[in-house]
Amino acid sequence: MDVYFRMFNSPVTINSVALEIGNFTIQWYGVLIAFGFLLAVLFGGRMAYKWKMNLDKMVDVLIGGTIGGVVGARLYYVLFNLSAMDNFFDIFRIWEGGLAIYGGIIGGLLGAFIVTRFNKLNFLNLMDLAGMSFLIGQGIGRWGNFTNQEAFGSNTTLPWGMWSQATANYITVNQDMFSQHGIEAVAGTVLDRAYVHPTFLYESLWVLLGFGLLYLFCRKWRSFSGQLILLYGMWYGAGRFFIEGLRLDPLFIGSSNVRVSQLLSGLLVLGCAAAFVYFTLQFKKNPKPIEGIDFFPGSPVAAEETPEEVSVEADANAPTQEEVVDEETAEEVPDEPIA
Repeated sequence: MDVYFRMFNSPVTINSVALEIGNFTIQWYGVLIAFGFLLAVLFGGRMAYKWKMNLDKMVDVLIGGTIGGVVGARLYYVLFNLSAMDNFFDIFRIWEGGLAIYGGIIGGLLGAFIVTRFNKLNFLNLMDLAGMSFLIGQGIGRWGNFTNQEAFGSNTTLPWGMWSQATANYITVNQDMFSQHGIEAVAGTVLDRAYVHPTFLYESLWVLLGFGLLYLFCRKWRSFSGQLILLYGMWYGAGRFFIEGLRLDPLFIGSSNVRVSQLLSGLLVLGCAAAFVYFTLQFKKNPKPIEGIDFFPGSPVAAEETPEEVSVEADANAPTQEEVVDEETAEEVPDEPIA
């Protein structure tokens, strides 16, 4: 498939199939999502080790969260896109796409929460770690939409606008739906291309930038459990709110023009911002250490002397073995008379 970008003279040729052996095929969509998931897991494992979390229990959380995430992503898509399901078995055809990120996040968090309750892990600390990991997986996984030529936006004249026969076909087939929801879009042809916003690219760049900022915040200013996941909600929600307004394939609430993901994004930003302000103020009034985690630089608690530091200082001031022996010897030997 040839994909044209407004800034380039020549098309970029892509293939949605990564591997084909007989009738067995592996799509790039699945490969990229799996790669993003792998990077997120590796990062999460490394951070869990640094934060002194039980890695065996973390594996249980990972399995529970993964199952919940896949189920949630598919159910979210199916519930708001029932008209696309020709029969009951279409619900399970996830290898063809149709996974909603918000459903995945909700399902993943629910699955992880259940496992943490059984394993007696600090859920908020786990969510802080997951917030950064989510951004890695999302940033890589969105490129699967590019190989499928999906999740694109309305027409644009910007230099990075793209066009392919797949985008044109989608716009042509869905004109009735666009009219119903007040959306205007032109398909164009290979000779007269009507470029569209590569919204998958916008979201990928946005979340990867968010990962860098959250990681920096974690290293320098994190001060209480749950702080990073609230920042994740604000960052991702803000970006998704605006990006969702550009997309031509949104899920709507019934026959209304209200975009489901845009509504959720707005609520997510407001809810996380309110919680962030509230807990930040509470922490400043009564700072407490983060359960099971060393104090971080920049935290008001870091400036206080921890029990471990007191113990180390006491040991440093204690006399050495040689000093003890010398003192005992000095007491046993009588003073020599002065000649």
